[in-house]
Amino acid sequence: MSRRQFFFGIFLSSVLAALFSSTIIFYYLNNNPSNNYNSITERQRQVAFTNYPDSNNVVVPKGLNFIYAANEVISGVVHIRALYSSGQYSINPLEGAFRGPSQSSGSGVIVSDDGYIVTNNHVIENASQIEVILNDNRTYAAKIIGTDPTTDLALLKVEEVNLDFVRYGNSDKVMPGEWVLAIGNPFDLNSTVTAGIISAKARNIGILRDKNNLQIESFIQTDAAVNPGNSGGALVNLNGELIGINTAIATPSGSYAGYSFAVPVSLVKKVVDDLLEFGTVQRGLLGIRIGDVNSNLAQAQGLSVVSGVFVSYVNKNSSAEEAGILPGDVIVAINQAKVTNVSELQEQVARNRPGDKIQVTYLRNGNKNVVDAILRNTEGTTEIVSKEYRFEIEGAEFDNLNVEELSHLELQGGVKIISVTEGKWLEAGIKEGFIITKIDKVTVTSIKDLNNILTNKNGGMLVEGIYPNGESGVFGINW
Repeated sequence: MSRRQFFFGIFLSSVLAALFSSTIIFYYLNNNPSNNYNSITERQRQVAFTNYPDSNNVVVPKGLNFIYAANEVISGVVHIRALYSSGQYSINPLEGAFRGPSQSSGSGVIVSDDGYIVTNNHVIENASQIEVILNDNRTYAAKIIGTDPTTDLALLKVEEVNLDFVRYGNSDKVMPGEWVLAIGNPFDLNSTVTAGIISAKARNIGILRDKNNLQIESFIQTDAAVNPGNSGGALVNLNGELIGINTAIATPSGSYAGYSFAVPVSLVKKVVDDLLEFGTVQRGLLGIRIGDVNSNLAQAQGLSVVSGVFVSYVNKNSSAEEAGILPGDVIVAINQAKVTNVSELQEQVARNRPGDKIQVTYLRNGNKNVVDAILRNTEGTTEIVSKEYRFEIEGAEFDNLNVEELSHLELQGGVKIISVTEGKWLEAGIKEGFIITKIDKVTVTSIKDLNNILTNKNGGMLVEGIYPNGESGVFGINW
């Protein structure tokens, strides 16, 4: 071996040794914890760059992207606080702080840009005041437009414009297994979003009661987590469209235990429009006593089917009697929509008003028959039922303002006291001619508003208004 080859071998060995040592050191530094850096953020970025895939490249499978629907809907779901009066009216703010009214909370869904809100009746039932808090924390006093205990729905109104609202979807098209989101305010945790699937449709869980047995339970069942405070919130599809109003849960403990129930939007739309137009729900009835068909009933009655709605009794002078429906018939469709149980039939019929014509398909002796039936109201007529409002309340007579009065006083609405005798109004110091514009910060525009607001008042309330000469007045009344 020459001297040149000898020195080249030593040089090559040195280079290889250096490379080997560098590799050992690099491996140690990358696999052993140390504090040879001053920024955790920078450290995470370095490690993520070498060891983890870029999260921005993750693709959400079609049909599983909840982000769009959540962003579309959150601003249209509100927090509702229902306050219940518990004592005398007082102008002392400290007294209110130490002895405030009791309250409960729930959720609501904005359904129009000018402030109409849908919620559950049980959320605001018997409340003396209702407070609505938007997703951005704006707060409003709400008035009740109308309620319907038979479907557990209520319509509220706040004085605001250009609000984000949740678009109606089509609950008829949703299918078991379809993904949905529940959005509400459980346990006062605002704007909570949970996900689940449609578990079933047309569920009757026996929670609603009505003295005339007119309650309708045709719930959408889901496994989206719903807890106390979610009542009145939105159930939406992945397009961000409203398909139901979350109403109840099935639970042994009072909290979520796997299943929740929502009023389908197909029914919500009809009830809301009735409350908006008439102040009360227009119920069209066939006038029959019914039950679910099952195998036992089919065998006992000699029926050819094991699903459908069995007619056990037909009321005299009812829509069904006029259409020729008889006891023993099995109704299988309403307006060509298949019905397999009582809940489905009730929902289909309840979408209509008295005087509406519906198509009824039924089986008799194994033969299919189709008839038209004109629905009637609870009084047995086809007339629309109007809610009556009192013009005389607690010793005072009221009237709506006319156009000239509204223009002269530059008011959008109000109710004028045209006479006052002994009673709560006189005791509070209110004189004839006083125009009520607000009660507990809720705008009063008409006799209808006055009646609705006073319905659940109990205890102290604050009345604001103006006299025809422009003098303003504020009065405390113990109601």
